[in-house]
Amino acid sequence: MYYLLKTEPSEYSFADLQRDKETIWDGVTNPVALKNLRAMKPGDGLIIYHTGDERRTVGTASVVSVDIADPKMPAVKIKAGRELAAGTSLAEIKANPAFRDSPLLRQGRLSVVPLTEEQYRILTEP
Repeated sequence: MYYLLKTEPSEYSFADLQRDKETIWDGVTNPVALKNLRAMKPGDGLIIYHTGDERRTVGTASVVSVDIADPKMPAVKIKAGRELAAGTSLAEIKANPAFRDSPLLRQGRLSVVPLTEEQYRILTEP
């Protein structure tokens, strides 16, 4: 499976993840986003997306482990992948027919978004 994780770069950026190498992705409160976190499995591919002024994909990561001992606050450990040189802007995502039915566009405030394999490939291609 593949997911897109949104983060405000002033709070925790992809550069922070690269520096830390791994982090626990928590603090999510939206019920749908929490459901998506609980569904993650080790090895799942992730896209890190900066919100705010940037609104673009910035890097990749992968799921290391998922702790759902507290289902209301799952703790997903992720590890940094590679930086996406150009990234993909929100405008480019909106213009791409592969994202027409994506929760990324239908539920704009959703912070953990499932992606199809095709969507992940599109976002990670140079």
